[in-house]
Amino acid sequence: MQRSIELRGVVWFLTLSLAAFVGCRGKQHAHVLKPNEADMVGSHTAGAETYKPLIEESVAKLLGRQADSAGVQQAGLGPDGACKRICFVGVENRSAEEIGDFKEQIYEIIDSHIAGSGAFKPVSKRLVDAALQETRLRPDNLFLPNTQRAFAAALEQAGQPFDYLLFAKITSGTTGSNGDYQRDYVLTLDLVNINTGDYDKESATLRKGYHKSALGKLKHY
Repeated sequence: MQRSIELRGVVWFLTLSLAAFVGCRGKQHAHVLKPNEADMVGSHTAGAETYKPLIEESVAKLLGRQADSAGVQQAGLGPDGACKRICFVGVENRSAEEIGDFKEQIYEIIDSHIAGSGAFKPVSKRLVDAALQETRLRPDNLFLPNTQRAFAAALEQAGQPFDYLLFAKITSGTTGSNGDYQRDYVLTLDLVNINTGDYDKESATLRKGYHKSALGKLKHY
């Protein structure tokens, strides 16, 4: 009798423990990252740990080179004394992954870098989108002179003339080995001077390994 009671007690305890475990697994937990904490590394796709370094490197190199060129002098003033303005058209994803909400975030981070560069001023994204809609143009149409002029005219009427068009594109290349794979991510920035036709380009690359097991890294690297 005593043993039967003890057995029922053990079963009851295990049942409660299992229920608590299952309940905990169904809950969502979160915490706020401190500034000195590293970003989470995505296990299947790129995330903050990939895009942020790509943006930092490519934007810094491109804007730094342009600010040092003859066309942009100290404090972002050109020969005519006016601040140079960049119209950032958008982010094109040509990688193997869907980037979801990171597309808008990449745009905003690059746009913020332009605004904080001290050498250039950005054109409002809302006005850029409105001008594209009004002219019925896609961003890739703006490399042509005629469509450039139509787009520029639409923004001038909105009080937003600009000197440069900026395009961003994300690409990737994948190398696989027995279920593990390496993906090389590239963020490319294309800058076009609409007044002279001069063209500048900068890119940044980040390599990331994806593994089916913890030993995958040791096996391939």
